[in-house]
Amino acid sequence: MLNNIGLPGLLLIAVVVLVLFGRGKISSLMGEVGKGITSFKKGVNEGSKEIEEDVSEIAKDVTPDTVETDKDKA
Repeated sequence: MLNNIGLPGLLLIAVVVLVLFGRGKISSLMGEVGKGITSFKKGVNEGSKEIEEDVSEIAKDVTPDTVETDKDKA
């Protein structure tokens, strides 16, 4: 159904939306969409940083606390 919408159809839809909602409403809506996308990207970056920090914290120290020497074994 949507495969048959070409450039003229998209232009007609854009004009109808512009007439119905007005330029100011569409502008504010697009601003909110932009803020949402920016917030989403920020959240994804913070989440990946937290995961990297957790993994690096777990993998930091794998050596034992005490080191045995030959004298301690005897």
